[in-house]
Amino acid sequence: MGVTFAQDPKGPHSTDVAPDTTLEQIEDGGGSVGGPADEDVGVGDRPESQAPARVDLNEPERRLLGDLFAIVSEHAADSAVQIDRDRVQDAFVFACEQHAAQRRKSGEDFIVHPVGVARICAGMRLDTETLSAALLHDTVEDTSASIEEVRARFGEEIAAIVDGVTKLTGITFQSNDQAQAENYRKMMVAMATDMRVIVIKLADRLHNMRTIDAMPKQKQMEKARETLEIYAPLAHRLGIHAIKWELEDLAFATLHPRKYQEIKGLVAQQRDDRERYVSAAGDYLTGELAELGIEAQIAGRAKHFYSIYSKMTRKGREFNEIYDLTAMRVIVDSVKDCYGTVGVIHSLWKPLPGRFKDFIAMPKFNMYQSLHTTVIGPEGRPLEIQIRTHEMHEMAEFGVAAHWVYKQRPGR
Repeated sequence: MGVTFAQDPKGPHSTDVAPDTTLEQIEDGGGSVGGPADEDVGVGDRPESQAPARVDLNEPERRLLGDLFAIVSEHAADSAVQIDRDRVQDAFVFACEQHAAQRRKSGEDFIVHPVGVARICAGMRLDTETLSAALLHDTVEDTSASIEEVRARFGEEIAAIVDGVTKLTGITFQSNDQAQAENYRKMMVAMATDMRVIVIKLADRLHNMRTIDAMPKQKQMEKARETLEIYAPLAHRLGIHAIKWELEDLAFATLHPRKYQEIKGLVAQQRDDRERYVSAAGDYLTGELAELGIEAQIAGRAKHFYSIYSKMTRKGREFNEIYDLTAMRVIVDSVKDCYGTVGVIHSLWKPLPGRFKDFIAMPKFNMYQSLHTTVIGPEGRPLEIQIRTHEMHEMAEFGVAAHWVYKQRPGR
């Protein structure tokens, strides 16, 4: 089994989150969270509520729904929950009705946004209630629909999630003080009795950041700062790194476009050499593990742009002084194989003192588990390696969201 690397970019406005999604996959991709949710809605554009479900979806609406269900299908085999497509479609139809006359700042139909949020949730393999609530999350805030209507049509569970997202949208953060930012994050978590509310809120911010170019420059800067101070740390606290990394990179690109482009260019210059190096090391390690009966999936992964920038500014280093631009990730079947693998790695390559960390025996506060080590690899170059099980990898990418899905599985 060869070493894999990130796939080609999906485009600037890819709306699903998959493990290892980085800004290198989205490249130049860029709304309203933390303030009134109707910033993208024209004045007087709120339609009257319509009770009967429409069955005459137009072609763009059919495509949007089809794109959402394509992501559901993509993850169906490895998902712990089965999606009730009829219920999701009902939520989609209701959202289309409520947002019918609304447009985003970009000029596109407003329904594109809730579908984008639902696609991110679908990429995290969340349940029917979460996908439905994601589609409905702006209806009570931005249209004439009431929470009672949502409750009567979709049930108490979905209504409670929508109500939670609506209440979080009503609070704003306007301070640059770090202590206040921490208090704000704590307040958001405390207000959300269901963690799916926070996940939708993070997905909402992520989709808005991907499409931030349509907003006025000053609003872009405000949203980007808020993203770095509130939403990315919140995603980190909940262990949802797939969202955290992209939020950081998108905010970084908005706040410091020249530095972002500079680091992006430097990373691109060395990409071929890094991939060759990690691929050769990975192929060698795969063979050694196979001799011991350890089956492993090995992937190379570039450090995120904001992470590189942070290390350069925090430690006063130049780009060429950061040696861990690429990490090798080894995914195995069991905890026993994790420790067996790190033993093999240390027998092949000399470990750097003080660089081995056991987050399996002592998980991080956000449930993250993995073994980390840095070794002097082939060609005498430092190589950072992470070793984890498949379940640990899901937890590392999706945090509390993965934890919630796992709890639904029979026998757990």
